[in-house]
Amino acid sequence: MLLRYVCLPLLLLPLLLRAQTPPDTLRTVRLPEATVTGYGQQLPLRRTAAAVGVVDAATVTRFSPANLTQAVNTLPGVRLEERATASYRLSVRGSTLRSPFGVRNVKVYYNGLPFTEASGSTPLNLLDVGTLGRVEVIKGPAGSVYGAGTGGVALFSTRQPTPGTTRAEAGFTVGSFGLRRATVALETADSAHSLRAQYVRQTLDGYRQHSALRRDVLTLDGTWRPDARQTVSAHLLYSDINYQLPGSLTRAQFEANPRQARPATPTAPGTVEQNAFYASRTALLGGTYEYRFSEQLTLTSTLYGSGSAIRTPFLVDYERNTQVGGGGRTALSYRTRLAGRVLRLAAGAEGQTSFESSRNYRNRGGQPDTLRYDDEIRTSTGFLFAQADWELPAGFLLTAAASYNRLRYRLGRLSGRARTQEEYQLTRSFRPEVSPRLALLKELTPLVSVYASASAGFSPPTEEEIRPSDGSLNQALQAERGTSYEVGARGQLFQKRLSFDVAAYDFQLRQTIVTRSTAQGVQLFYNTGRTRQRGVEAALSGWLWRERLVRNQYFRGGSHQQNSYQYGLRAWASYAYNHYRFGQYESGGNDFSGNRLTGAAPHTLTAGLDFSERMGFYLSPTLSHQARLPLNDANTTYASGYWTFGTRGGWRRPLPGHLEADVYAGIDNATNRRYSLGNDLNAFGNRYFQPAPGRSYYTGAQLAWRW
Repeated sequence: MLLRYVCLPLLLLPLLLRAQTPPDTLRTVRLPEATVTGYGQQLPLRRTAAAVGVVDAATVTRFSPANLTQAVNTLPGVRLEERATASYRLSVRGSTLRSPFGVRNVKVYYNGLPFTEASGSTPLNLLDVGTLGRVEVIKGPAGSVYGAGTGGVALFSTRQPTPGTTRAEAGFTVGSFGLRRATVALETADSAHSLRAQYVRQTLDGYRQHSALRRDVLTLDGTWRPDARQTVSAHLLYSDINYQLPGSLTRAQFEANPRQARPATPTAPGTVEQNAFYASRTALLGGTYEYRFSEQLTLTSTLYGSGSAIRTPFLVDYERNTQVGGGGRTALSYRTRLAGRVLRLAAGAEGQTSFESSRNYRNRGGQPDTLRYDDEIRTSTGFLFAQADWELPAGFLLTAAASYNRLRYRLGRLSGRARTQEEYQLTRSFRPEVSPRLALLKELTPLVSVYASASAGFSPPTEEEIRPSDGSLNQALQAERGTSYEVGARGQLFQKRLSFDVAAYDFQLRQTIVTRSTAQGVQLFYNTGRTRQRGVEAALSGWLWRERLVRNQYFRGGSHQQNSYQYGLRAWASYAYNHYRFGQYESGGNDFSGNRLTGAAPHTLTAGLDFSERMGFYLSPTLSHQARLPLNDANTTYASGYWTFGTRGGWRRPLPGHLEADVYAGIDNATNRRYSLGNDLNAFGNRYFQPAPGRSYYTGAQLAWRW
């Protein structure tokens, strides 16, 4: 029924285009468009038959430089939540359900390198917003090209140097709750080489008791083109992070004092007494080699290696994990013609492996005590994929793709002193799965297109779900399997003053994984029957007033070039409606069939204005809303909905002597709204709430020298 109401306007869209759009100009004028990676097609967004959202550098810099959540949440259907300081949880179309912490069921890549670990978890807290230049999110099952997963794919890219320049920059930000942030960067680029190095240090006392943060991030990215056929790129990421874990609160505690940490009870200690924190040191090194045999045939191969050491004391346990991993990806792309029409073919493979040594001790005030168990986990996963894109007559584009996926865990408990649990050796393999995708796109005009797609995917349990932090084994846990149907439209109207992107989907998930917590805060996982997730997403943006200014006209490489800037007032909004329900679902003698999906809000909205003028002054106010959402499967407890308002303003302008300055100030949660973000779902003892920061201010400056 939902798709029927959405499809009707899409069918009427051609009539609207004829009435509103001058046909003579639109059929002959094509504006440059940003290319999206999408399913590896490297096509303009308008010609991509999928729900893809892009956060570019301009969007990132309109918010606080210390927080990534606000920029990502401008995408409809995507929610990035911050439970504790820098403890991120990413949800795409309701995938929060099995993610009590971290990122699961969403595959993440960093500069083309697999960033999601072989075990299925993603340490998103290692990244710093200041190093990112672009985030691309593919919503829904994308297993046809990216392997196992039903939530989606996020492609993170670092900032790219400007060709023909060398640039050094430094910045500093201070703010509420003890925020201190410093950045330095150096970049250079020409036609054959590019190099960018950046270091970011951020410290924070925290809004809540016991929520301080320290994070140091170093990135190094380089590209070398020895000739017209070859491109070599290398990427290094090193992150050293330490942040305290304040823990969740009951509703009474949240309403009495949202800034407190989880207090002690007669049966469990508090997070302050146990000095709960998360600390890790992680290095990721990888590279990509691209060889163009001809204009039609290209081979792209990627290799990477990573290592991390993690310490996490919490209420009862103290975990020490050491992990090393590696893998690669290769893809062969071929372009030809079939029946006189362009045909693009791609095929490849991706594989990952990891080894983890996990030791669990009793926690004694933030120090390891008696060893409880010592495990070794070996994980191997991989898939083969193939895809074809065929340009059909009358502006149609047909895409067909599929992948074949495998995953295996080998878990072993070692012998030794003070062991309280049995030793074991276990191998858990998941049945190989084929994930297909079929999509059809139609260009109604050179600026507007509609599409429909059907895709399937499967998402096996992560290592943390099979072996939770209490050391138990969940051998009964099965992989999720889902099927998604989607229609959408995107483009520009009214002489390119209005851009729109609308999608409707119907996603059915089987063997859905849900979570519950114990009195000690241990998260346990179970399969339910089915869920059905239907929704509509819309993003609109348009210029209310626009002025284009050309500066710095010059010649380079034998051609005339110029720097142009757009000033004016732009309005934008993104909205998502979610109708998510459990299917047949019984647990513990209770029937939850038909209940709302835990942790998913039925309505989310983000809207804002972007104002800039010739003298360099700018202002970017933003309004955000999330409706109330259920916190348990029984739907007996809800987190209240909320509205928040924030803005950033400043002065950004080139200065004499090849200098550029950006002086800014901002405010977040200006109305000091009390709300919970990153709630604990199905929490023991009704400890659901993770209070978000109240009203906060920040100010800073960035100075760059270009030569």
